[in-house]
Amino acid sequence: MSHTVRTNEAAGDAALRVAVIVGSARGGRAGLSVTEWFTRHVSHRTDIELDVVDVASLDLPVSMPGWDGLPAPAPETQAALAGVTPRLAAAEAFVVVTPEYNHSFPASLKNLIDWHYTQWQAKPIGFVSYGGLGGGLRAVEQLRQVFAELHAMTVRDSVSLHGPWSGLGADGRPLDAAVCEGAAKNMVDQVLWWGRALRTARAEHPYGK
Repeated sequence: MSHTVRTNEAAGDAALRVAVIVGSARGGRAGLSVTEWFTRHVSHRTDIELDVVDVASLDLPVSMPGWDGLPAPAPETQAALAGVTPRLAAAEAFVVVTPEYNHSFPASLKNLIDWHYTQWQAKPIGFVSYGGLGGGLRAVEQLRQVFAELHAMTVRDSVSLHGPWSGLGADGRPLDAAVCEGAAKNMVDQVLWWGRALRTARAEHPYGK
């Protein structure tokens, strides 16, 4: 599933285009519920425009071309990339929704990341994590290292759904809504600040040139 959630453009300032990435493809995942809560919570904002990218809807193989580009990706892989790569390129910032699996983040998320490179550069990234007592924070810490290698800017604050205190209830909403909503606001505010600053910087001087 991938869809677009649009907010109104703020007066005098274009809304920041934010791709929200659902990082888990596992059966029975809570990622969609977490993503729906997050997008619903921020949908009133007029300064961001959200595009939800679900890794479970992508048909990206683990096998990749060599550094010389050979062999070329199969036609179905090229079609999958044509559906997602332009969306990542158009995004001015990202919010990654990730669980913690075995002390780390899902292979499906790493695969999406590794199929791309310049699309992440000089853009801010925020995190919404969930899973167990740690709330996915170990996955986030590892993702910060990955995105630093890709020249992306991860913001300090994140949203972490910790079980059993602020994890998800049966309705898919955080148990401690006030704390989680406050964390989401802080994270999005930081993504917006960096997104605007880096938008201006990239326009004035393309990154890496």
